[in-house]
Amino acid sequence: MNEMEKLKGLYAITDEKLTPYKDGLIFEKVERALRGGAKILQLRDKSNEDEFIFPYAIVLRKLCKNYGALFIINDRVELAKKVEADGVHLGEEDWSIEEARRILGPNKIIGVSCYGDLERAKLMEKNSANYVAFGSFFISPTKPASKVIDKKILIEAKKVLRIPICAIGGITAERAKELVRLGADLIAVVSDLWLARDIEKRAAEYQKIFEDFEV
Repeated sequence: MNEMEKLKGLYAITDEKLTPYKDGLIFEKVERALRGGAKILQLRDKSNEDEFIFPYAIVLRKLCKNYGALFIINDRVELAKKVEADGVHLGEEDWSIEEARRILGPNKIIGVSCYGDLERAKLMEKNSANYVAFGSFFISPTKPASKVIDKKILIEAKKVLRIPICAIGGITAERAKELVRLGADLIAVVSDLWLARDIEKRAAEYQKIFEDFEV
């Protein structure tokens, strides 16, 4: 299986508060999620400098490799290249996909946030995106100001896109079932995963949704 074929399943996203760096708690929590079956880990940090994040990114990349998962970095294209991450995720106000592709080369994964904009998703696919993300589908605890979009976009996106589709925003294991049924290849989770009493068990619950859907 090549890296692009791994773009299916639970997509865990770190958070400075919920996966704190202090005392290496981020590693402990991430490893639990990986043990539970998370297929992708995104390191998302909106407040610290690359120099601070670098050593943590190196360890997280190794952890992901140990579990056969992909390691993605949010926005920080140069850091992703430096730590040899599997790719980056870009928002609307981040790097352009063209510049990111120029720096990272043809074989790295680039995912792009498309919010509720199917036309943006079609353009990003044309411009070499490897997956697109839609959301928020529910009110997000980590991004409460995000606009909630209609779940029908997953059905429409599945009709016109050839690349994997990621759903994000306020998702719980129960809510994820409908999103997978409607066409989501990836379910991105923050709060519902990291706040779980048993992170490994919660990650396994998400993975089971995908396994049950394929039966």
